[in-house]
Amino acid sequence: MRDPRTSQPTSFPDEPQQPRPGLETTMRTKPDHGEDSYVGKGLLAGRVALVTGGDSGIGRAVAIAYAREGADVAISYLAEEQADADETRDWVEKAGRRCIQLPGDIRDRDHCAALVERMVAELGGIDILVNNAAAQTINEDLADIDDDEMQGAFAANVYAMVRLAKAAVPHMKPGGSIVNSTSVQAKVATENMIVYSTTKGAIASLTIGLSNLLAPQGIRVNCVAPGPVWTPIQPIAKPSDELETLGSNTPLGRAGQPAELAPAYVLLASDEGSYITGALIPVTGGMPML
Repeated sequence: MRDPRTSQPTSFPDEPQQPRPGLETTMRTKPDHGEDSYVGKGLLAGRVALVTGGDSGIGRAVAIAYAREGADVAISYLAEEQADADETRDWVEKAGRRCIQLPGDIRDRDHCAALVERMVAELGGIDILVNNAAAQTINEDLADIDDDEMQGAFAANVYAMVRLAKAAVPHMKPGGSIVNSTSVQAKVATENMIVYSTTKGAIASLTIGLSNLLAPQGIRVNCVAPGPVWTPIQPIAKPSDELETLGSNTPLGRAGQPAELAPAYVLLASDEGSYITGALIPVTGGMPML
């Protein structure tokens, strides 16, 4: 039994900021993706999953967990993130599962359809779609919101989820699952994250709508809402002094690690969650989402 207040790092000193898109390989304090801790139970044996943003962070933790649960995994990521994607592929293959890499920009509507078709051709189908990739924008004032950046955030965070679902669902059988990544920001809506928070609120609503639409086909749709989690998205958006105390305002007093998110994604993709659809699971360190 571990004390959840101290079982993971409680501060991240001297972590330098990074330019977009951010790389795990250049982070000073490495995130925990469950490489040395996640133990599979065969919950996803024989299934095939697509994880967007699967190169690092939560996406890598989910890819590792799914592989150890018996699934073959396709990962989507930006071409600039190839070094991180190679590490994820290595971990999936160490678990004895197949991994295909699908570099490209999911803001491109044609790429969304193409990556699903390639995955189906190479892995034989798709049972699980994890819409995890996201663009995070920061504003100090309303006037600082850049229109092009806002368009890009909605394209990556919301439009791509719809396009990927449209491409994937025709290949899914009853028992298939879609898991979306929203955020505590969907409810907290920090004042300097207006655009990001709005996209995450849209994802929460999209999840409910898709779950109602697809339930008659036996396809479940749910979302996970992370709180502050130690991933490459953090040093993109925050200065070093904020990074050092990331998560200190949560009831548990620290940031989460990607490995702590993966079990929720496993539950929602597996038969263990067979009566869960249209749900939002908060993994926030105690930050409320009421």
